[in-house]
This record gives sequence, structure tokens and C-alpha cells, in this order.
Amino acid sequence: MVQVYCKNTGESKRFPEGTSLLQMLQEFDCHRPYPIVSAKVNNVSQGLKFKVYQNKDIEFIDVRESSGMRVYCRSLYFLLYKATVDCFPGSRLYIEHPISHGYFCHLRKADGTEVTPEDLHRLETCMKEMVEKDMPFHRYDVQTDRALKEFRKAGFEDKVKLLETSGEAYTDYYTLGDTVDYYYGKLVPSTGYLKVWGIAPYHDGFLLQVPSHEDPSRLAAFVDQPRTFEIFKEALRWNIIMGLSTVGDVNEAFLHGRASELIQIAEALQEKKIVKIAEEIDRRFRSENPLKVVLITGPSSSGKTTFCKRLSIQLKACGLKPISVSTDDYFVNRVETPKFPDGSYDFDNFDTVDHALMEKDIMKLIAGEEVSVPEYNFVTGLREYNGKTLKMDEGSLLLIEGIHALNPALTDQIPESAKFRIFINTITGTLLDDHNMIPTSDNRLLRRIVRDYNKGAFTARESISNWQNVLDAEQKWIYPFQEMADEMFNSSYLIEFAVLKNHAEPILRSVPKNCAEYAEAHRLLKFIHYFTPVSDREIPATSMIREFIGG
Repeated sequence: MVQVYCKNTGESKRFPEGTSLLQMLQEFDCHRPYPIVSAKVNNVSQGLKFKVYQNKDIEFIDVRESSGMRVYCRSLYFLLYKATVDCFPGSRLYIEHPISHGYFCHLRKADGTEVTPEDLHRLETCMKEMVEKDMPFHRYDVQTDRALKEFRKAGFEDKVKLLETSGEAYTDYYTLGDTVDYYYGKLVPSTGYLKVWGIAPYHDGFLLQVPSHEDPSRLAAFVDQPRTFEIFKEALRWNIIMGLSTVGDVNEAFLHGRASELIQIAEALQEKKIVKIAEEIDRRFRSENPLKVVLITGPSSSGKTTFCKRLSIQLKACGLKPISVSTDDYFVNRVETPKFPDGSYDFDNFDTVDHALMEKDIMKLIAGEEVSVPEYNFVTGLREYNGKTLKMDEGSLLLIEGIHALNPALTDQIPESAKFRIFINTITGTLLDDHNMIPTSDNRLLRRIVRDYNKGAFTARESISNWQNVLDAEQKWIYPFQEMADEMFNSSYLIEFAVLKNHAEPILRSVPKNCAEYAEAHRLLKFIHYFTPVSDREIPATSMIREFIGG
């Protein structure tokens, strides 16, 4: 017998060895408003079919939690893929990136014809039938060579490349009916769990719609993001040109000695984009309605600091005189900072910035006045005036950087023609293979963990613990304004995870196994294991990634 402690109910029960989590769930009085889809076992995410042979701590999870949503979405991917196999034999499904609160997908039919609304209806009908049948997902843990045979037989060259370069002795894969597929995380027990989803035409593909985090009984609200979609198309075009669509492709290129070349290409692509943005700003600056203010925003660890520095250099090369101001310097004194219901400070709230004072100073600067500007003392929590003054003269351009820079309320008195908005983020994710993607927020989380640890600011455990609050604030204060941007800058780095791997692994291993944050550290360690590591020796000092790894 084994003893299992359930964190949800605070009680312990004894079970025969080999009892599954699904069976245990029936014994624990674990009431949740939404169906449970997975669990954390000793702070490691597991599927509900996981069998217990030793004493464990267990926490059952529904779709409102990030780990539960990932399990649900992966299972949806397989349900969709199974439908494409059954409805369109010989087709290829590509699950490419998250957008508009769903996942953008491409279906290439064997006959080469375009996907029609009737085709999507056929897929939807097939998926609904499989949900109604409550078909089980079966997981197999086998020697990697055996898995490779299965994937070659199925035509999964993307998965073959990934596993051949990962160095794992054993690999697990899943089946649904007679269809095989691979996923780097766990799935729900059966298709009957997948009640909430949708399929809708979107641009030249379709959108797989998923449940809302807040209320998983309904779909997440659709938000059209045409500018963001154009960034995805641009990144996809370059990936195709370079033959680097998935992690397996990148690993293979490294093993053939192309790391230096790929670093140079990645840097050149980003610099090319910065030059283009600077030239557009210069054109607008010299127009009949001259530009006065450049507003730059992006979420945590998106690379805003380095981007602003590199943009300033290019603007100077155009003959302009950029003057930088941060919204952080206009923070209210800490005692005036808004708070959460639990009494902790809400540092990401718009009212953390004295936006009335900031806009007043901006208007004075635009009018040519000299302005005394504050500097925020993060140690004392006070806004201080230390004699710093700014004045715009001929050729001057004001750069305002901060998480609230695109919020219309910050600059509502400034004419639209005088403003140029830039949104920066790790916009494009990384594809492990055609059906597995790494969320773009994971780029930023790894960046933040490495940077904060190296600076001695926070441990990996502390960075992980605060990350959900960061994500929640971004959804409220940053992302609603991203489509307002005149330009979007994709700070994703082609070989980023390969470079971060050497830095991140020892830091992530420092997270204790007996804390809740270990679940996230374990997940991050698992997926960066797939990457062939690359030394950062050839990363330029001005690179976006240097902001996080140092040097």
C-alpha cells in the first residue's frame, strides 16, 4: 500500500500500489467548478493515467491553471490531427502559433487544393464524433529507435530530426485509435474531456479555438490581430528560406557547423528591421506633420532596453537627436502605489505612473521648453528631482519607453500625427515539430530567470513564483494596445534556446523539488533538453540576447 496526500482536500488516503490518479480522484472528495484534466505529483505535472507506486503528494488541476490548459490544448492538437488523417488521408497538419486567443493552423491536402469552409465543417464534425465516442489516448514509453521507426512510417521527418538530435535513450508517444503522434507533455485520458473548442477560418488557414482561462466552459473571446499575423508570416517566410522550421532543423544545422552563420543571420535580420523602423521615423519626422514622440512598449524581458539603445543609434545615423525618457521615472511614491486586495503592491497598474505629470512634461518638451525631469529611487521608493533637465531643439525626438507607453490615456493630449508607436515582444514561438510549439512567454521567462539570477536580484524560484502575476498584468495593461502599434518588432532570436540552455540549466536545477515552483522548473528543463547547446562566444555585445545572459 502507498500513502497519498491530496493538497486539494488536505487529507491522506492509502491505496494499492499501481493505482492511477484517475482512480484516486474518485476517492478524494475533490470538488472543482470545472473538470480536472491533470495533476501535479510531487510538484511534477502528470496525466491522470499516471500510476503511483510510492508515497506521493498530489494536487489535481483543472484548465484554469496553466499546466492544465497545456494538457488540454495538447490533447486538442491530437484530436485535430486525428480528424485530418481520417478526413484527408495523406494531408499534413501544421499547428504554427498562438494568435487571437487560439492557435493558427495550416492543412495541406494531398491533392494540393485549398481548404474550404466545407472541409473545416467536415473536420469539426469528425472531431465532435470522436469526443462523443470518448476515445482513449494511449501512451507508450519505448526505446527511441522504436519510436523513430513509428515516426518514419507515419512520415514525421520533423519528429525524427528532433529525436535523433535529442540524445534520449527512451521516448514516449501516443496513439488515438490507429493514429500515432508525439507530444512533449501529458494528455487527458480520453477525447470525452475535450468539450470546449472551435474551428474558424482565419486568413489563409484556420484557427483552433480553445477555452477561456477565466471560464473554461466557454471559448476564449476572439480578438483579431492582423498586425501580429503579418509578423508571423514574415518569420515563417524566413524560416522556409533558411530551411529551419523546427528545432530538429536547427539542431541539425548546428551539428553541421552552421552555428556561427545562423547567429550572424539572426543579428542581421534584427538590425535590418531596426534600420527600417528608424528610416520610417525619420521620414515621418521630416514630413509636413512632423513626428515628435516615439512610444515604445513591450512585456517583461522582451528586450526593450537593448532595442531602445540600438534604435537610438540608427536614429542618430539618420541625423536625428533622440532623447530617452522612461515611464518608470514617473512612478508615484511607493506609499501612493495601488495595491492588490491582499495588500501587496500592484506595480504594473497604470496608476503606478503619475501619468498626468508625465503628459504635462511631454507637452512642455514638445513646445520647446526646458523641463526638470524626475528620477525614481527604487531603494527609497521616492520620486526625486536631482537636477536632471531636458530640452528639445532642432532635430530632437523624444523616445518614451515603458509598459504603459502605448496606453492612449498616457498621451491623449498629444496629436496623433506627432506620435509613433512601437510594440516589441518575442512574437513568434519555437516549433519543436509540426504539432508541438513552445509558448512565446517561455522565451521571456527563461530570459528573466537567467538575468535576475546573474544580477543577484532574484532566485529562479522567486522569478517563477512571480511570473503568473507578470503575465496577468500584461494581459490587462499591455496586450490590449499592441495592435495600435505603427511598427512591431519581433525580438525572438532564431537560436535563442540553444544559447540560453547552458545558462539556464544549472539555475533551474537550483529550484528545490519540495516547492510548488519546481513544477515549472522541471517543465522548462524538459523542453530545453531538446536543444543542441551553442556557446555564446560569437554573440555580439550589442545583441538583444546579451541583455539577459550578460557580456
